[in-house]
Amino acid sequence: MMPEGFVAVLALLVFGHALGDYPLQNDFMARGKNWKTPVPGVPWYYLLGAHSVIHGGLAGLVTGSLIVGILETAAHFFIDSLKNKGIISIHGDQALHIACKVVWATMLVGRLI
Repeated sequence: MMPEGFVAVLALLVFGHALGDYPLQNDFMARGKNWKTPVPGVPWYYLLGAHSVIHGGLAGLVTGSLIVGILETAAHFFIDSLKNKGIISIHGDQALHIACKVVWATMLVGRLI
């Protein structure tokens, strides 16, 4: 069941983001998801994909929306790729991730998805 109200949805999405980016991302995944610091024998896109699916799964679980889960997975992969390429910093990365959460919460509360 989806939480009620923008603040509740946003808070749960941000909580899921913190959970996915810190305790659920071990050093192996954090290093290996970047093609600049590969893990021997494991393609970087496997690890970035897994990391992104964790985020999408958390977003989908807390909102009860498969669409949000899919959007979050794709957005997370894209944003982390920008960071890996050096196009954005860690600060830009985190700001874009939170901006996505604001968009998802707005769309859910406004019943656009």
